[in-house]
Amino acid sequence: MRIAAVVTAYHPDDRLLAVVDSVQGACAQTIVVDNTPDGAPSTADAITAETATVLRPGVNRGLAHALNLGVSRLARDTEAVVFLDQDSVLAPDVVPRLAEHLADPAVGVATPAPWDTVHERFYETFSGRHGDVADRAIAITSGMLIRRSLLEQVGEFREDFFVDYADLEYSLRVRRTGARIVQDKRLKLPHSIGERRTHKFLGLRVAVTHKAAWRDYWQVRNGLITIREQARFSPAWAATAALYLGRAAVQAVLFEDDRPAHARAVARGVRDAVTREHSLKYLPSGAELTVWRRDKHKKRS
Repeated sequence: MRIAAVVTAYHPDDRLLAVVDSVQGACAQTIVVDNTPDGAPSTADAITAETATVLRPGVNRGLAHALNLGVSRLARDTEAVVFLDQDSVLAPDVVPRLAEHLADPAVGVATPAPWDTVHERFYETFSGRHGDVADRAIAITSGMLIRRSLLEQVGEFREDFFVDYADLEYSLRVRRTGARIVQDKRLKLPHSIGERRTHKFLGLRVAVTHKAAWRDYWQVRNGLITIREQARFSPAWAATAALYLGRAAVQAVLFEDDRPAHARAVARGVRDAVTREHSLKYLPSGAELTVWRRDKHKKRS
């Protein structure tokens, strides 16, 4: 199977070079899409043309745009694509072992399990409920190995989502085609989910992942839109996602340093999910947004 790697980056550190190096033996083509704005230094500049194709649009248009751009540059004979974040350095056997799952024509996506290297545990709270190899409702893009034919069938990642839920919404569309998503917990994906701190609340210790207010906006907006659109197809996932979103919103309002700013971001996210609008105020500095068209899965300015 001819596999290509699409690696997305934004102000990457030296781990990006290690990520690219980690897939060289398993992938016939590697494409790095670097959202770092023009004028800012990037470790992607150290990647040679013999190692990977580097695409630097010069402006941050979000994760979904970067994924779509990378897919658009795949070689014609590519049969599957593995997506990776700039910090996800794989062991040499991960991609080949994921590819073994695609020998089953019913499997459209194979993915490792996100692993917290600091605390030596799986990120997923209820990971123990699943066997070493299990069908899953969703998968994050980093580590996702997907058939090229399935990418063409499902279409583009939603660029109006900018970052949060772009991968989860795509996973749900994958499953609506009838394709299976299989996670192999024997294969670990080193992955960072941000700054995590423990707070005391009513005598309890609460672990909170801290992030900028603009991330709260996109998480709430995109999560609610995804639940609204996919609930009748994946009701169990939608119920769990609603609980997760509610908890994340409450934690943002209670435990972030600038609670009023986060409360406003959450409220605007709810409002824009209802109206299906988006606020450019909640883009990071210098970023741009392209809008996803449901009908043809194409983008427009």
